Amino acid sequence: MAKMKAIEAAVKVLEKEGVSVTFGVPGAAINPLYAAMREHGGIGHILARHVEGASHMAEGYTRAVAGNIGVCIGTSGPAGTDMITGLYSASADSIPILCITGQAPRARLHKEDFQAVDIATIAKPVTKWATTVLEPAQVPRAFQQAFHLMRSGRPGPVLIDLPIDVQLAEIEFDIDTYEPLPAYKPAASRKQAEKAIAMLNASERPLIVSGGGVINADASELLVELAEILNVPVIPTLMGWGSIPDDHPLMAGMCGLQTSHRYGNATMLASDFVFGIGNRWANRHTGSVEVYTKGRKFVHVDIEPTQIGRVFAPDYGIVSDAGAALEQFVAVAKEWKAAGKLKDRGSWVAECQGRKNSVDYLRKTHYDDVPMKPHRVYQCMNRNLPKDTTYVSTIGLSQIAGAQFLHVYQPRHWINCGQAGPLGWTTPAALGVRVADPTRKIVALSGDYDFQFMIEELAVGAQFKLPYVHVLVNNSYLGLIRQSQRAFSMDYCVQLAFDNINMEEGEAARGYGVDHVKVVEGLGCKAIRVHRPEDFAAAMTQAEAWMAEHQTPVVIECILERVTNISMGAEIDNVVEFEELALSGADVPSALAMLD
Repeated sequence: MAKMKAIEAAVKVLEKEGVSVTFGVPGAAINPLYAAMREHGGIGHILARHVEGASHMAEGYTRAVAGNIGVCIGTSGPAGTDMITGLYSASADSIPILCITGQAPRARLHKEDFQAVDIATIAKPVTKWATTVLEPAQVPRAFQQAFHLMRSGRPGPVLIDLPIDVQLAEIEFDIDTYEPLPAYKPAASRKQAEKAIAMLNASERPLIVSGGGVINADASELLVELAEILNVPVIPTLMGWGSIPDDHPLMAGMCGLQTSHRYGNATMLASDFVFGIGNRWANRHTGSVEVYTKGRKFVHVDIEPTQIGRVFAPDYGIVSDAGAALEQFVAVAKEWKAAGKLKDRGSWVAECQGRKNSVDYLRKTHYDDVPMKPHRVYQCMNRNLPKDTTYVSTIGLSQIAGAQFLHVYQPRHWINCGQAGPLGWTTPAALGVRVADPTRKIVALSGDYDFQFMIEELAVGAQFKLPYVHVLVNNSYLGLIRQSQRAFSMDYCVQLAFDNINMEEGEAARGYGVDHVKVVEGLGCKAIRVHRPEDFAAAMTQAEAWMAEHQTPVVIECILERVTNISMGAEIDNVVEFEELALSGADVPSALAMLD
């Protein structure tokens, strides 16, 4: 067998497992890996400005294209701890990424060496596996196991920590006979599918809830096929948004406390049976279990056995990969339809469509106010962006309003950090999406605070020619926290505004504090500020021209009114509408009902 350094074997394994690009920041303890990648020449590298940013880039890269696994790299000590947020984000949303860290020599691990920390122990709660490899001969097999684990069962991240002397040690390894280990994914049986379909068929007003597991399994086409055969409406979760096109007649809206449609909540409350596939009953989707489950029966399909019954006990649970389960469900549904055994759902579907298409269930978006209301910005986005736009967002009123008003038509075209919601995620994640797909139309969406958290990563987009549009809605507030503080009768420590002495007198954004246009330009990108809704279309046209010319990210900053309360509540039957509801089609010109 061939002799090579352990880290050279690791790079060869990465290539065999399909890795073609990595994201990271070099450092002394991980330099052997960079030397091996440089010598190998077949794996690219995107240099992040912050190691947490590298981890979010890896996650965006994974989410963008089925089968991708993003890889992030950092040195010992703080590089690993910086990436814990990225590992948490990936773990929470079932996203496989591989984090590789350098480490002090084995002999000094217990001597409080410089930048030596037990990163494997720190990372264990937010990974499927975290290990410090202490034997050089185990390095290639640790990487083989990492990819096997990331692809098997519920997807998730892995951390491999490599002491520098382990990386440099010589081992024998035969890469020519190496093969990736087959992934294990539980699959529903025919009997389970028959029981689940029978339970649905016995109901009068059934719904399918499509979760992120459907998208992870690349099974959206099967999901739509099942819904069409059964003629049953679908409510996607936020993580499952795009698994059925928004304009599909069986797409019944999203349900939830925040990122929801009024017609989606109303349809959920009118149902008597819910068929959950690849979802986890997140609390911002359900609200209280009592309200969500009252008067309804549930089937729950999830790839992870311990998810069944975690939030509430379903009437029937199936442990299965969403794609494998949907294959069985479609087969049974086809047979039952051919045999005339399926109920006619025409009146129920018509009722759900009636809510979706009624102005009575829509929130007003057509405001002419200056400074702008956020509602109008999303109306402008709907009217000026094509249906194949991919949106990238994390958390805040910007994301909540975006989910209420934007439209998504394809899987992996709403890329959102769901459970963890770390501020700053959006910019690096969008860059990761761009690396994964150089041709896709990408629009990131941030509030001003999310944007400021990892703004330095825009320089990565400038350096590596990674163009995308970033819509920045700026009210100079921690808007979501300010809104939640209403319950405490305060508006405390959440204001970001100050009089920026470096902006021109009379500039409307001067009182909003940070001059994002100058900061963005200082990082090598382009930016344009929009004050009036009628200027948004021209700004988008300018952004497209700049991206074509300069191949850098372009930021469109929309100056909003300082305070807007976005619709949300404590229960799906008690969402508070702070702003006006639509009275006519003129109030909601970009709503799906109007576009139809």
